[in-house]
Amino acid sequence: MNSLRLALAASAVALAAGAASAQEIAVIVKTTNSNFWQNVNKGAQAAIEGADGYTMSFDGPAAESNIADEVNLVENAINRGVAGIVLAPSDPEALGPVVQRAFQSAIPVVIIDSALAESYQDSYQAFLSTDNCAAGEQVAQRMIEEAGTEGKVAIMSYVAGVGSEIGRVGCFTDYLAENSNLEIVGPYYSQSQMATALNQTTDVLSANPDLVGIFGANEPTAVGMGRAIVQAGRAGDLVALGFDGNEDLQQFVRDGVLEAIAVQGSFAMGELGVETVIDILDGGDVESFINTGVVMVDADNIDTDEAQNVLY
Repeated sequence: MNSLRLALAASAVALAAGAASAQEIAVIVKTTNSNFWQNVNKGAQAAIEGADGYTMSFDGPAAESNIADEVNLVENAINRGVAGIVLAPSDPEALGPVVQRAFQSAIPVVIIDSALAESYQDSYQAFLSTDNCAAGEQVAQRMIEEAGTEGKVAIMSYVAGVGSEIGRVGCFTDYLAENSNLEIVGPYYSQSQMATALNQTTDVLSANPDLVGIFGANEPTAVGMGRAIVQAGRAGDLVALGFDGNEDLQQFVRDGVLEAIAVQGSFAMGELGVETVIDILDGGDVESFINTGVVMVDADNIDTDEAQNVLY
């Protein structure tokens, strides 16, 4: 990190020498077409409102699967000389080289939500995320509590190989294997498309009428899963758990379609992500990992302050 610190110090001296315009912090997420990422945007905006001398831009591809588009957005941010970048990488390998280029350009990068591959860990300054492995285990524990230890559980996942998916779904699966005799059906990958998840879940429910549980591992997947459960008339017949907390998922909890949803601190990711970049630019020391947490929201606690602070 020393080369980056020296370059940042030189930049600070140069800015102090003249009248510096507000510096841009680029927040780049997996897709802008999701309430989860729009809540990250709200958090980032809240951080910028309290910061003098900085502006913020927010962007992302049309879909999480458009990995090349996200790479291009980071390239463009580097080329226009942003002061710092907050990035939610859609692929742990594909975003690595461009983050490395930002490091070489003395632009600090804070990663949120999903990790980059280990080979690129020296190219960014901090990682802010739900501990997705711990969250996956928490969902698995709830599955066992509600569904028991025998039978079949389907996993409706999103994009294979994404850092958050590896931790969330992998640790859910491992926990069930170590603590129950539950048989895994899947995982099935929706590519974070609600309609795809709906169709996949419809097929899974049809092919496995004896399912005792089902897990939708991110927002669009869980929404599609919930709609398929309703259409199949299976609400209340199996334990359905989701991840993330938009209005559709909240309503599924209230209606008893979903037993519970594990909700990440998406607002905190945006707010703390921008604040961490600013701390770095101001010469401060930051933690290499900042856990933004998860809350298990069900019908009993959905109206509490703890739940309302993470729902969106």
